Amino acid sequence: MSKPYTEQDLSDIFDSDLVWRRKELSDMKSAIYDADSISRHALLRALVAMSYAHWEGYVRTCATRYFEHLTLRKKFFSDYERQIYVNSMLCRLDSLYQSRTSIKDRCTLINDILDGIGRRFTYINQDLVDTRSNLNTDVVKDICLICGVDSSHFEDKRTFIDLLLLKRRNAIAHGQQEYIRVEEIDDFIANVLSIMSAFRNLLENKVYTKAYAA
Repeated sequence: MSKPYTEQDLSDIFDSDLVWRRKELSDMKSAIYDADSISRHALLRALVAMSYAHWEGYVRTCATRYFEHLTLRKKFFSDYERQIYVNSMLCRLDSLYQSRTSIKDRCTLINDILDGIGRRFTYINQDLVDTRSNLNTDVVKDICLICGVDSSHFEDKRTFIDLLLLKRRNAIAHGQQEYIRVEEIDDFIANVLSIMSAFRNLLENKVYTKAYAA
């Protein structure tokens, strides 16, 4: 797997990951139109599940690779916006909250927080980008927060994300008889690709403008 050393490397990774997802959705759409009435019903349900999987997978990939790009620069935390340093402590704080740690461990964490700003950003905890297997509007806004990008676009798309995509996907995952109509397919896929591209563009623009810098 190639590493995103440069801005162009990161863009290429974003592109290649989107290409196969877009093709798979296009192939599914063609299969639905070509299917008989019995098969079509099952494929319509599969389209919803697949669309959600690509939405979640692409957001996770883009966010993870964005942070990887920053770690490869091997700069100090002080060279980046404050959120990058805050992120480095979030998973440790979560672990502290969920366990009964000793006073010594708590003191160590506090000292690390106070002293760590002078260290280099070379590692990102894989648990940081957490889609919770339920990438609704509130969750994607949390991911936007840790990435330091504006989430207002996804708030505007809340109805589509939470009701038309997530609610349907969850119903299908729990064995309920939920699907979309054939006449909805074009707009549905277009909206899924739109929110995927929107997230990618936010990160790409941030990288090219170096808006992550302190």
